[in-house]
Amino acid sequence: MMLQSATIDTPAAAPVLSANEICVSCQSVVKEFGDGDSRIRVLHGIDANIHGSELTLLVGPSGCGKTTLISIIAGLLYPTNGDVILFGTPQSQLQGSRLVQFRAENVGFVFQQYNLLPSLTAAENVAIPLLIQGQSRPKALLKAREVLDAVGLGSRLNQLPSQLSGGQQQRVAIARALVHEPRLLVCDEPTAALDGHSGQVVMDLLKRVAVQAGRAVIVVTHDSRVLTYGDRILEMADGRMADADSTQKSHNL
Repeated sequence: MMLQSATIDTPAAAPVLSANEICVSCQSVVKEFGDGDSRIRVLHGIDANIHGSELTLLVGPSGCGKTTLISIIAGLLYPTNGDVILFGTPQSQLQGSRLVQFRAENVGFVFQQYNLLPSLTAAENVAIPLLIQGQSRPKALLKAREVLDAVGLGSRLNQLPSQLSGGQQQRVAIARALVHEPRLLVCDEPTAALDGHSGQVVMDLLKRVAVQAGRAVIVVTHDSRVLTYGDRILEMADGRMADADSTQKSHNL
């Protein structure tokens, strides 16, 4: 399958921030769905900071708004009110194609269900973000192979997703999210569908490969087994931040 590249109007580059500075700042973020009497408020004025060079865990019960919040942080949803500052740039200043381009250059998203294209090999799946940015297919595939090797899948480059285990598919998804070297990596329940060993491998990988100077890494999880991996733990409840900027390692999920 031949993938087509696309180009989008380029916004001004975001300022470069150093390690341990605030990379993401949520400022009174409100999100509502629906209209009129059916309108539901999912997020109630979220304030939170995400720091570079850290793995931040976002925890809380199902339905508390974690996925909605990370979708707003990643630019996949717009807040109803409030704003998110990404690397010094307010999202409210990035509308339409500018937001799409900013997200393509700065954000990597790892989905719970991997979202790999079944007809593409591991290398072709990982190359997708680079092809979207307009890189040539040979160059994109070369970079994809390098990242797959870094996540321990150098021998699986030409295999289809159906030929890989769940843990291997998740590592391909992580490689795809990292291949364009984003400054923000967001992972939605990356261990939820994995057994204990595979989940540990994935979290070890995120800690070793994803956490770098100036890069913010956010992991949404219900998995109490991964709490020890967090440099910082943020807890949500009922659409609110229960304990913003906590550094505790023990929370009730």
